[in-house]
Amino acid sequence: MGAAQAQQQVPDQDEGGIRVQRGGASVRQIVPVEVIEQQASQEYEQLKQEAQSKRTLLGDNNPQVLRLRAIAKRILPETPRWNERAKQWKWEVNLINSRQVNAFCMPGGKIAFYSGLLDQLKLTDDEVAMVMGHEIAHALQEHARERAAKSEITNLGANVISQLFGFGNLGNMALGTGAQLLTLRFSRSDETEADLVGMDIAARAGYDPRASVSLWQKMGAISQASAQSGSEFLSTHPSGRTRIAELEKHMPEVLPLYARAIDTSVAKLQPYRANMANLGAAPVDSGDDDRQKPLKR
Repeated sequence: MGAAQAQQQVPDQDEGGIRVQRGGASVRQIVPVEVIEQQASQEYEQLKQEAQSKRTLLGDNNPQVLRLRAIAKRILPETPRWNERAKQWKWEVNLINSRQVNAFCMPGGKIAFYSGLLDQLKLTDDEVAMVMGHEIAHALQEHARERAAKSEITNLGANVISQLFGFGNLGNMALGTGAQLLTLRFSRSDETEADLVGMDIAARAGYDPRASVSLWQKMGAISQASAQSGSEFLSTHPSGRTRIAELEKHMPEVLPLYARAIDTSVAKLQPYRANMANLGAAPVDSGDDDRQKPLKR
């Protein structure tokens, strides 16, 4: 689901904010949520062990680790409104010392940032919150589970699909052999949804949603500046004018959340200024025409 459906009413007595249907497509139910969260935990532990062996997993007292965890501490209380399971997730936030411009949040609340993202883009706390909110939103909206389910459908074939009419939970289905959550690719619609939901929860936590625009301007600048950046994040999170236009379109929905969180009004907010000059407009969008298909590298 993406921008075209963004006007749907969020259930409950929510006070303003982004209007996006929760939970994602019903097809995700083919893969039990316990399966996807267990695999995520296993992959995350493996990633941490590899980083520890290379001495790239930064310690608990590292200033940037403390900074990330402080931002998460403010954001995480806002997550259950989008997914009740978030209350029971064993959240983790870690930082890997690498030039990679990358970050992710796996199902079950396993968050990792790479230092290259913080350093190369000179991210402010507001911009970090936008990245973190975006990645958390992927987990809350169960995008990985949905992608895994669609992959299973492809593997099972049409005959079995016909037996699954209604998308009943198979209970004991596991992900296909060799499947890795970190290799799943989200669609443009998934990315739009994560942008909007992430901006909502970060704004409620008191982070300026206008930072989402400067964030993607920076992403566009770095992708244009280095044709051989090979960034995993940039390959799956293309920065384009359409993306920024969508964020700006929904800014009136989230600015009141931010203003309320910092005990002021939208009218009294100071003009937003990025901490890097000459960011300019993001590049023209390119990529899949079908917003439902996974993005290509």
